[in-house]
Amino acid sequence: MDNVCVFDGHNDSVLFMVDYEPTGRDFLARSEEGHLDLPRALEGHLAGGLFAMSTHPEREPEDDLTITSNGYEVRYADALEPAHARRQIDGQLSAIKGLIKRSNGRIRLATSVKDIKAAQIEAAFALVLHMEGAEAIEPDLEYLDTLYDAGLRSLGIVWSRPNIFGYGVPFAYPRSPDTGPGLTDLGKNLVKRCNDLGIMIDVSHLNERGFWDVAALSTAPLVATHACAHAVCPSTRNLTDRQLDAIRDTDGVIGLNLAVNDIRPDGHLDDDTSLDVVVRHIEYLVSRMGADKVALGSDFDGAVMPRQIKDASGLPRLIEAMRKGGFDELALRKFAFDNWLRVFGLTWADGRIAVSRQS
Repeated sequence: MDNVCVFDGHNDSVLFMVDYEPTGRDFLARSEEGHLDLPRALEGHLAGGLFAMSTHPEREPEDDLTITSNGYEVRYADALEPAHARRQIDGQLSAIKGLIKRSNGRIRLATSVKDIKAAQIEAAFALVLHMEGAEAIEPDLEYLDTLYDAGLRSLGIVWSRPNIFGYGVPFAYPRSPDTGPGLTDLGKNLVKRCNDLGIMIDVSHLNERGFWDVAALSTAPLVATHACAHAVCPSTRNLTDRQLDAIRDTDGVIGLNLAVNDIRPDGHLDDDTSLDVVVRHIEYLVSRMGADKVALGSDFDGAVMPRQIKDASGLPRLIEAMRKGGFDELALRKFAFDNWLRVFGLTWADGRIAVSRQS
């Protein structure tokens, strides 16, 4: 059987690149640290992905995890100052540009489906810019336009903290994702502006009321780049059946998050999580949403991975486990690659124009 080509909906690898963090890893060289670099991507038949730019406080909080009798709670993160956030995003954007230049054509910035397909044909890695949390954007939204011009094509309104646009879910298990208010008026304006520009809106990390505000306002398919099913693993980060149905009904997609604590029914942070458990979670999503609506959103370099996958080089083991679990080759190609390109085509400005011309 031919190798299955993979496109990944989420990683946090930018934070660990030497281009951004002097003590970080060289993305162009193979490492045993972390989950993703170009050599391991090639070993895993990973052809591209959404690379998250994200912001963090100057000092990470201490003792923010509480173990409960049946799960865990993480103290809700504090909001960030826009100027502090923008400095980080500017630095990460510069790092990505530097990496692409250093790669001598091996990595390409992709802003269209055409770009991704061309990179695949020419054996280059397609990097799509995503921003996880809109803290760096101020009320006038001018910085959003600046980022779009720089290549941004996907935006998560929040990470798991509040900002001027909405409220992220605090990390907790077991608990409902209905944890607070919906989008602010500024958040609703942000949704509309993303629609106008053709920026994909990511509902990952957004609380349930915020999700339904996006669903009511957005003219694009609903997308969660990295999430799982709350019915299987009842963490706040996962989506209820009703939310999954809404994604399905808007022709959207969910990227399966490989974070073990969001895949396992018991919510345990245990890398000894078998591929059978992962495949059963995928089966649940596909049975609920259909094979066209489920893809991969690994969260490489941002979560604990199942030991049998370990890193990007282990993706063929996931594909083979799905094959053994009964997924045929068409279903595997949809999960691994095609479903992302389909939703990009329905969301990004160039894709919408192409679709309208064909209709």
